[in-house]
Amino acid sequence: MKTRFMAAIVFTALALPGFAQNKIDDRIGTSAEVLNQFLNKPDEIPPALLNRARCVLVFPNVKKVGVGLGVTYGRGVMSCRTHVDMNGPWSPPSMYKLDVGSLGVQLGSSSTDYVLLVQTKLGAEKVLSGKLKLGADATAVAGPSGAKAVSASDPKIDVLTYSRAKGGLFAGASLASASMESDDDANKVAYGKDVTATQIIRDNAPVTVTPAGKRFDEVLTKASPHHSTQ
Repeated sequence: MKTRFMAAIVFTALALPGFAQNKIDDRIGTSAEVLNQFLNKPDEIPPALLNRARCVLVFPNVKKVGVGLGVTYGRGVMSCRTHVDMNGPWSPPSMYKLDVGSLGVQLGSSSTDYVLLVQTKLGAEKVLSGKLKLGADATAVAGPSGAKAVSASDPKIDVLTYSRAKGGLFAGASLASASMESDDDANKVAYGKDVTATQIIRDNAPVTVTPAGKRFDEVLTKASPHHSTQ
């Protein structure tokens, strides 16, 4: 009996890292699919706005936690443009956490997917600096859609937010109370070592990107291979 018990412990210890890696791969893969679906609708997120973006964050399946509390919490992925001016190729994905606070009736009982476009270099640097609260540390508004959005460019706006509930895309979701921070525990699982979002994106830390991470990069690179201010 003791031998079986010890064998079970060893098996569990060996299985846990693989389970954690699969969970992170699922997160990245789901984020890639959500982003691909959003970007395949140019009337909703115009390519011009994506081309201006310094960073893109995707938080799939964000759900309300706690009956009557309206608290939401999501885990997702961020990629930013590399180089000092953040106008180069997209970086490997970094894991991020989102605490939305209360979305009231907009969220309801269904899950919601979010895509955030960080439009300014200053906004991107603030996102990378640590825990950030939208509205206080960076300005955020619901992202414009349609042909009129192509010419939309307000240097005072750091982040454009897009969301999709079960019934389809909708504009106007407030993320004014949302806070975001690097999910360093998940980054360690994803890359097998302690590494922060800043190290991945700004310091070009050597990391081995999984197939799921490569898929996320492929979606972004295909949709926006080059940064543009136009």
